[in-house]
Amino acid sequence: MPADEILLAAEGKMQKSEELVINEFSGIRTGKASPALIENVLVEAYGRQMRIKELAGITAPEARTLLIQPWDIGTISLIDKAIQKANLGLNPMVDNKCLRIILPELSEERRIEFTKVVRKMAEEGRVAVRHVRRDAIDHLKKEAKDGTITEDEQAVGEKEVQKLTDKYVAKIDDHMKKKETEIMTV
Repeated sequence: MPADEILLAAEGKMQKSEELVINEFSGIRTGKASPALIENVLVEAYGRQMRIKELAGITAPEARTLLIQPWDIGTISLIDKAIQKANLGLNPMVDNKCLRIILPELSEERRIEFTKVVRKMAEEGRVAVRHVRRDAIDHLKKEAKDGTITEDEQAVGEKEVQKLTDKYVAKIDDHMKKKETEIMTV
């Protein structure tokens, strides 16, 4: 496999790692209601695990309120239990044919806890990017050993992989700083 293809594959995997971190960040509460906060909570329904977004419409009619409208009323109690089990600090109220979640104000202590969670998620993302770097460099070494690419191409490829790694680690750090600022803003 040519070095260019190895680099493209590595960049694609690093980009997916970055997107995963961004997606995980969207589930962290910042004080204002966002459907992303609960849409991926798993519910045991119809004999399998399903996400809330697959079972109901989720809206934020007010700044601190989430409204969950199940498409099948029979799943309302299952969704309620799943949200409580998810340990998000949320307490849904069954309101006719829907669930309402009123988000409490975040205390300073809770905000600091959330920033620690964000840092942990960001570190996991950086580790994933570094794993991609390691795999790409190993692949380049193997190709050089097999004679598919020259040692010069290997050296250039390794430098490019390191540049990509630095770029994606910096992007994850930027996303982390933005999320921390968002969380700490009252």
